[in-house]
Amino acid sequence: MQAREFYTSNIQKGKIEISRLKKVLIQFSMLRLAIFLAIIGLSYLFRSSIGAVTLIIASGITLFLLFVSKFTDAKNQREYYNRYVRINEIELRVLQGDIAGLKTGKQFIFENHYYNQDIDLFDEGSLFQHICRSETVNGERILAKWLNSNNIQDIEKKQSVVHELSNKADWRQHYQITASLIDKNASISSNPNALKKEHSIDWIKKYHPFVPTIFRFVPYVFSALSIAWITIYFLDLLAGKYLFYWFLLGLAITGKYVKKITVLFNSASQMQETFGQYSKLLEAIEKESFTCDSLKNHQEKIKTEGANASALLRNYTKAIDQLGQRNNLLLAFPFNGFLLWDLMSAYRVEKWLVDFKETVECWFEVVEFFDAANSMGNYAFNNADYIYPKLSINTSTLKATQLGHPLLLKDKVVPNDIDINTEEFFIITGANMAGKSTFLRTVALNIVMANCGLPVSAKEFFYRPIKLISSMRTSDSLQNDESYFFSELKRLKFIVDNIKADEYLIILDEILKGTNSKDKAEGSKKFIEKLVNSKSTGIIATHDLSLCVLSDEFTEVKNHYFDAEIIDDELHFDYQFKDGVCQNMNASFLLKKMDIV
Repeated sequence: MQAREFYTSNIQKGKIEISRLKKVLIQFSMLRLAIFLAIIGLSYLFRSSIGAVTLIIASGITLFLLFVSKFTDAKNQREYYNRYVRINEIELRVLQGDIAGLKTGKQFIFENHYYNQDIDLFDEGSLFQHICRSETVNGERILAKWLNSNNIQDIEKKQSVVHELSNKADWRQHYQITASLIDKNASISSNPNALKKEHSIDWIKKYHPFVPTIFRFVPYVFSALSIAWITIYFLDLLAGKYLFYWFLLGLAITGKYVKKITVLFNSASQMQETFGQYSKLLEAIEKESFTCDSLKNHQEKIKTEGANASALLRNYTKAIDQLGQRNNLLLAFPFNGFLLWDLMSAYRVEKWLVDFKETVECWFEVVEFFDAANSMGNYAFNNADYIYPKLSINTSTLKATQLGHPLLLKDKVVPNDIDINTEEFFIITGANMAGKSTFLRTVALNIVMANCGLPVSAKEFFYRPIKLISSMRTSDSLQNDESYFFSELKRLKFIVDNIKADEYLIILDEILKGTNSKDKAEGSKKFIEKLVNSKSTGIIATHDLSLCVLSDEFTEVKNHYFDAEIIDDELHFDYQFKDGVCQNMNASFLLKKMDIV
């Protein structure tokens, strides 16, 4: 099923479910009211019989609580389908080019990176905004790390992950919705979900138990004796004061640890809802069948002896629920006086913390890996016309036909072919607005996507995996008291230093703009000569036609251009990548056309 058809169908299905659940919620509300009125009415009718009234109230409360539980389940289902409709509506908007309101990843831009400030990788309208559907903050971070990594290892393994997840659209959406239901408002931080989870893991690792190991069985012995004393009391074989003394003994034993148990419960309960939701994500991973090695390896990481990770996390939340009965005043005193309830429950919680403190972090890392990988699978599903790059072993660094810009609307893309061999350097000239910078970013973004295992916007794409380094959007820095020109020089120094240690595809856009024309031309020429002599592969866009003579000196340098024509006093662009040197410039024409001069 095509993406557009898939999302449209899901929206219709989700809305039908929401409508059905609204009716179910109304029915349960009416049933609860009916049960409440029935309890009052029947209790009044049989008021002369204490036994009958007791039975009516007990039965009524049981039914009432049952319908409360059913109501809550239906309400949760409705929230699930509300989000189901919402994410499918978002994807339909994305297919139409509307990515407003989606996560921009602006926080992942930083100085001295190889390329992330230059190529619209993050921020508004970026590749990240097109890709990211991660619901956990660490899932976002992992996705950003992959895009920023410049890692050219295991390309085919990465592709297999993306390709397999792209074909699991229903599973991906279920996973995304489940992750979105994690309580992100339980902390006061700007990234509450991440800090809460990380704080929880840190707390678990550092936790030191205080309940003596003897309480592994003492509460059960004490409870059995309590039942015996109570039975004997009702048989009139034990005076009430002795049962009371026994009750006080239980409270005294529990009271010795009450402060520590309170601290344990307060800390453990803060992560209960998050852990409960993570258990559902782990269960989704455990139940799915994967074929590629990387996904299967991550699935193996959450397997433990005797039980699944999801079940173990649920056991933890159940243990906290059990300990939480201490907050019920009707139960707290009898449970602790006769059953040592707090100590029994605290021991269960502490035993879980001790047993799994070394593995819980790994479970969460697997959850967040899938959260990030699903975003990439979703992107591939949305762009089914894209292709997975093929790795080249010949002299070509990149050979692509109909290469397109992945951030432009598809009906606006003007594709181009490129074939750049290893150790070649392209000089691209052209008029203003003719497409030089767009072409550079087209190449750069598709290289980054290819290195991450994503499909790319092309009809054919053969490349020898290569890291990317660029200088395209240098700016002055008021914070560091640096001029624009000095910032440029630092950037070029950054490139020179890095290419000494590794091989990169270098992409430059109009370097040395911060100095005069003559100085710029001489400096640019020397810099390109240095790069060519270092056996580097790269592309530079420039308005300076004097640089084109370098092709006469170096066989590695090839001239290309984007053209502009003035037809009937109007400027026309074809945005086609051509061999040779540009002859038509348009600055003077535009100045006159816009009545500037």
